[in-house]
Amino acid sequence: MDTADFSRLLTCEGRELLDVLADFEVAEELAWATRLRREHEPALVAAALGQARLRQRGRAKFGDDAARMFFTADGVEQATRAEVAAHRARRIAGAGVRTVADLCCGIGADAVALARTGVRVVAVDRDPLTCAVAAANAEALGVAGRVEVRCADVREVELTGFDAVFVDPARRTARGRVFDPEAYSPPLSFVETLTARVPCGAAKVAPGIPHEAVPEGTAAEWVSYAGDVKEAVLWWGRLAGEPLRATLLPGGDAVGAASVRQAPDGPVRRYLYEPDGAVIRAHLVAEVADAVGGALVDPTIAYITADTLVPTPFAAAYELTDVMPFNLKKLKAVVRERGIGTLTVKKRGSAVAPEEVRKRVKPSGPASATVFLTRVAGAPTMLLGRPAGAPGKGAGP
Repeated sequence: MDTADFSRLLTCEGRELLDVLADFEVAEELAWATRLRREHEPALVAAALGQARLRQRGRAKFGDDAARMFFTADGVEQATRAEVAAHRARRIAGAGVRTVADLCCGIGADAVALARTGVRVVAVDRDPLTCAVAAANAEALGVAGRVEVRCADVREVELTGFDAVFVDPARRTARGRVFDPEAYSPPLSFVETLTARVPCGAAKVAPGIPHEAVPEGTAAEWVSYAGDVKEAVLWWGRLAGEPLRATLLPGGDAVGAASVRQAPDGPVRRYLYEPDGAVIRAHLVAEVADAVGGALVDPTIAYITADTLVPTPFAAAYELTDVMPFNLKKLKAVVRERGIGTLTVKKRGSAVAPEEVRKRVKPSGPASATVFLTRVAGAPTMLLGRPAGAPGKGAGP
């Protein structure tokens, strides 16, 4: 789709066609195309069908808003999830920011989230089609009065007069994901220049960014949604907060620290805690271990063990029934003896693939369990249990 095709979708005929496709299903695309081409130009029908497909994909990130939004293929893939963008926007607006330069704005997900808090946004991207989509989304979602879209190279934008800046560098190329922060577009070094040009701001980066790559003077936050780590954000100025932070959405629970600490380790106890991915990425496992009165099963493994069950949003808790040296024949025997048909396999510090475990163990029966393939004090170990509070009495290791 080019800008001309997209412009036609914004005409009365294009919008009516998109309304007709509100109940579109991919499995029925051929029938839809055949019927609509009797009344509309094929190029317009193709553009509308493409947009209908993208809106379906967009539901996972944008919910009901997706039915009114416009997307590009790259945009729907790379855009910030609505709940994550809203979390960041609340933090920015809560610090008293009133004007933001949104650099590398993409289809406008962050610009819309910021505008919904009352912030005025200048959204910048260098791709004309992407800019047109961002402007259309601001209008469709009722915030066009607070969002100005500019088509420009973000490295050439004059930032004087803005309270804050938000930048979301591209982290993909035609070859796939980019992991080197200096290979972002623009690179992380450009983000570092922004800290001297604008009083405060934020930069979205890949959640796998190494801690040593975080620029000096910025605070790093890792954000997960429903247990899935979505992004890391670098904050500076009055937006910075704690140097290290993990935030769990949709609840908004957060844990932070001034620096990384090593949690103590010890023998396996009755309960096992599996920290949220954002906690692990932020290197804040020690803070969670303190909160549950626990220790690591191994100095290098992010599994926490404790004698008591302490409710925490930062880790999933399991009640253990068995602690065994790694031996799949032994695991198979236990699974068969207890009639375990649903076996969830988790691993950390083990090279064995979960699929290989299920293939060799052959679970069968009405019961369920979780096995953790890991190391305990350096030794390959299997920990068998169930989610804490699940039916059944755990004997404890």
